[in-house]
Amino acid sequence: MNRGSRWATGALALPLLHLAPALTAVPAARARFLPGLHGVGRPDRVALTFDDGPDPESTPRFLEVLAAHRVRATFFLLGVMLRRSPDLGRRLVDAGHEVAVHGWEHRNLLLRGPVATVRDLGRATELIAEVTGRTPRFLRPPYGVLTGATLLAARRLRLEPVLWSCWGRDWTPSATGDTVYGTVRAGLSGGGTILLHDSSCTAAPGAWRATLAALPRLLSECRRQGWTVGPLGEHRDPAR
Repeated sequence: MNRGSRWATGALALPLLHLAPALTAVPAARARFLPGLHGVGRPDRVALTFDDGPDPESTPRFLEVLAAHRVRATFFLLGVMLRRSPDLGRRLVDAGHEVAVHGWEHRNLLLRGPVATVRDLGRATELIAEVTGRTPRFLRPPYGVLTGATLLAARRLRLEPVLWSCWGRDWTPSATGDTVYGTVRAGLSGGGTILLHDSSCTAAPGAWRATLAALPRLLSECRRQGWTVGPLGEHRDPAR
């Protein structure tokens, strides 16, 4: 192979390396081949996770419901939101919840290069640790889209990427408590990870109200099924 051919091959390989991990956004493939990334844990447990906060308008209301049910969860935080409400980030940790990285801004990382991706995730990780006093363990990129640069950044930052096994589609303007509950329940089984949103900062205005309405019913259903609901860390490492 001559030098020109090698250059062309390398030039083609770089975009493929960047884009290939995005295929993990397909739930069926993820569940079959990457159960850890899919959020699969012990069958007697369910991990409860929230994205896009902390939001002073909505997050405190979720904390009230979780406290009433004596349930802890994992909150994937956005750096821009935590910077605006650092006291709320500390309140999450004080209440026993786990904090994790969702990025600095809610931007699709497919559109960002390696340097910008590392900077974005590193900045968010650093702020979370500084504000809450907890070094985050988990990463969930915006839209659940992984890239080669995201995986490189995760390795450098010692973050473990985790997506979800079911969600509530709770960001849409048509979402209601019933639709969120029904959508989650249709995909939920023991060992699964639930994705919900405690903020509507990147969704239809006020969409969080549908999630909040569905949450008590979801928690009651998990209890009825005999599943222990908790944060990802305990879902993955029950001994903790």
